[in-house]
Amino acid sequence: MNSDESSGSITQLLYGQVVVGNDMIEKGVVVIQGQSIVYAGSEEDLPADWTSVDKASHTDGTAEAASMVRLEGGYLLPGFIDIHVHGGNGEDFMDSSPRVLDTITSFHGSQGTTAMLATTMTAPKEQIDRVLGEVHAYMAQPMPHAQLEGVHLEGPFISPNWPGAQNPQHIVPPNLAWMAEWEQRYPGLVRQLTLAPEREGALELITWLRSHDITAALGHTDATYEEVEQAAAAGLNHAVHAFNAMTPLHHRKPGAAGAVLADPRIEAEVIADGIHVHPAAISLLAKLKQNHNLILITDAMSATGLEDGHYTLGDVPVIVQDGVARLEDGVTLAGSTLTMIEGFRFLVQQVGLSIPEASQMASLNPAQSLNIHDRTGSLEVGKQADILLLDADLNLQGVWIKGMRQ
Repeated sequence: MNSDESSGSITQLLYGQVVVGNDMIEKGVVVIQGQSIVYAGSEEDLPADWTSVDKASHTDGTAEAASMVRLEGGYLLPGFIDIHVHGGNGEDFMDSSPRVLDTITSFHGSQGTTAMLATTMTAPKEQIDRVLGEVHAYMAQPMPHAQLEGVHLEGPFISPNWPGAQNPQHIVPPNLAWMAEWEQRYPGLVRQLTLAPEREGALELITWLRSHDITAALGHTDATYEEVEQAAAAGLNHAVHAFNAMTPLHHRKPGAAGAVLADPRIEAEVIADGIHVHPAAISLLAKLKQNHNLILITDAMSATGLEDGHYTLGDVPVIVQDGVARLEDGVTLAGSTLTMIEGFRFLVQQVGLSIPEASQMASLNPAQSLNIHDRTGSLEVGKQADILLLDADLNLQGVWIKGMRQ
């Protein structure tokens, strides 16, 4: 972080091709004052009093520092928001402590993620209790890197038939009493729960989740198409890592994947690494999910950012070879080593989405899912200055979180 840019008095002018909603302003500029965006538009329309970038002289003899960043052919995008990420740079959210949380948020912040959900694994209740306490305490203090917006509980109320890389020993039936206890102890901390909607007690829990503004997500599920539709009627509104760890699409048995594709009430996550989902399947998702209901995620594990080798995901051993994380069986995928900037590039360069389309999947759509789009997720006046600078080849060249360059 550049200390000279942490002051609220500095005015920063960032020039480039600016992504604004579905459009891109070719000769654009974003102006930051303090933690906020005060202008996002064309360079031609930039107010004259913001065009002096070295020193802005004042009539009382004082001077306000200003800085300018201009990258020819570069792009300015809203910061990425990762709602499904388990760790990175050697650390796992299941081992949460101030040091661990600093390490994970610093690493992913360096890769373009400006906000994220701390995602847990299927684990004994006392372990989940501890993680919630650590994240809650961390969020009560100023966070210097990517901002934690809460917790995504991935399990433990999932299907024993589709554990994926989750430890099947810790899978339990849906337990509303646990959720009510966590919500009472840490109001608003849990933002998303992944569960198998076909399990006994799931529909009641889904209704409770939605009444408390918590995303009810299907995942690691053996549900039929009909069971997913019943859950959607009860309030189910999300699907984690679409196509992965769920009953597949068949033309006579659409399965959970078919329900996710067909039902506009269900927003879908996708891991865009070319390993978890074929580019053609991502393209199909993107064609069907056009109402801000397709979300780029990483599902990144602790090995992200490190070399191949032996790691753990929660308490499950994982082998990373050629950047692909699998369980020791050599078959089952175990999260990913993806970063949001890599996923963004894949969407544009391999799937064929436009830069504004990919940007919405990585920023605005997750912001809307978390109901934080009033303050982040797009480059608009009054919103937090969560901004990315990319070069012409979509390589990350700068990250600003709440106006501070990382």
